[in-house]
Amino acid sequence: MQNTPVPGVSKRGQAAPSSPIRRLEPFALEAKKKGVKVYPLHIGQPDVETPPPFFDAVEGFRRGESARKTLAYGPSAGNPELIAGIAAYYAAKGIPVKPSDVIITLGGSEAVSFAIMASCDPGDELLIPEPLFPGYTNLAAVLNVRVVPITTSVRNGYHLPSRDEIESKITPRTRAILLSHPGNPTGVVYTPEEVSLVAGLALRHGLFILADEVYREFVYDETARYVSFASLDGAADRVIIADSISKRFSACGARVGCIVSRNPDVMRTVLKFCQSRGCPPVLEQIGARTLYEMNADEYLKGVNREYAARRDTLFNILNSIEGVVCRKPEGAFYIMAKLPVDDAEKFVVWLLGTFSQDGETVMGAPGEGFYATPGAGKDEMRLAYVLKEEDLVRAGSLLKAGLAAYPGRLALPSPA
Repeated sequence: MQNTPVPGVSKRGQAAPSSPIRRLEPFALEAKKKGVKVYPLHIGQPDVETPPPFFDAVEGFRRGESARKTLAYGPSAGNPELIAGIAAYYAAKGIPVKPSDVIITLGGSEAVSFAIMASCDPGDELLIPEPLFPGYTNLAAVLNVRVVPITTSVRNGYHLPSRDEIESKITPRTRAILLSHPGNPTGVVYTPEEVSLVAGLALRHGLFILADEVYREFVYDETARYVSFASLDGAADRVIIADSISKRFSACGARVGCIVSRNPDVMRTVLKFCQSRGCPPVLEQIGARTLYEMNADEYLKGVNREYAARRDTLFNILNSIEGVVCRKPEGAFYIMAKLPVDDAEKFVVWLLGTFSQDGETVMGAPGEGFYATPGAGKDEMRLAYVLKEEDLVRAGSLLKAGLAAYPGRLALPSPA
């Protein structure tokens, strides 16, 4: 029998971009194999302690109900007690969410995926402010949804452009606006006026608002008044929220998130998607449940103070480096910085493969992958201030030294 050619992978798979955050990790691994210490500022993995009740609950699971010997499936929508805890969390913030408005997901990423699937068909368009979280473009590509970027600028702290500029991008195929709030990678916190602007556009043009609010608890400036899109009573049926315990409780590996919407049709649709994948992780939901049952105010206040101090440390270092342009972020735990380099990805590879100082180097995430506009962000880098302050100081000094030594450093304009 004659062999037929091996089939090629799908066009969907070919179109999906690789992660600018993770794709350079093999270079970091090689550096570590050579004995070089790498300060990881490329990924939002906090080093803050996960609250101990999470682990206590997971460890105690087997001892309950006459010493369990089977780890069974859970409900597709998630653990009812966890759902009730999340609904109560929103209610305490003045947002009238019922348990029927909450479904547990495999982290915030699945929540975003389900939100896109519930609002968009293949070939539809999705508006997203850029710089954007690269996972959005990856999910959109896999789902055959076209991302239409709303370009924002470091000059005004990455806040939204005018209503007219946003409205000019809306077409008959536009189905939703997806926003990270507070923003990843920019740290922007949208003003109440911007939240109202988005709501008005959604109502006027019949669009959904997909709001990724996993960094809700990380707002540092008193002048940055945070308003959740979930609080928009006049547009409640247009809003789909993605949330997660990953950042809020420093539990990234648990992969427990949720999708929240007061639109019953959306929630019925999302439940069908959930049924196709069985159930979310049972043990991790047991742990997550305790996080919403404990008095988390002091924990979150302490974490917020810690990140605010780290933000100031890293921002001050970057602001002191000649040729680096950035704005102090209002929330989340990232800084998007413009660097005096020919290509930020080449710079990161050089930092990991060639540069070291006293056996140490630093790693950031190249900025180009945070844009949907081709060629944008080539000289930018996202840096995550998720390390303790002394490590941030060292990482910042390594970045400064690396920029000074990099062969592809751009000449700075001569003073007038």
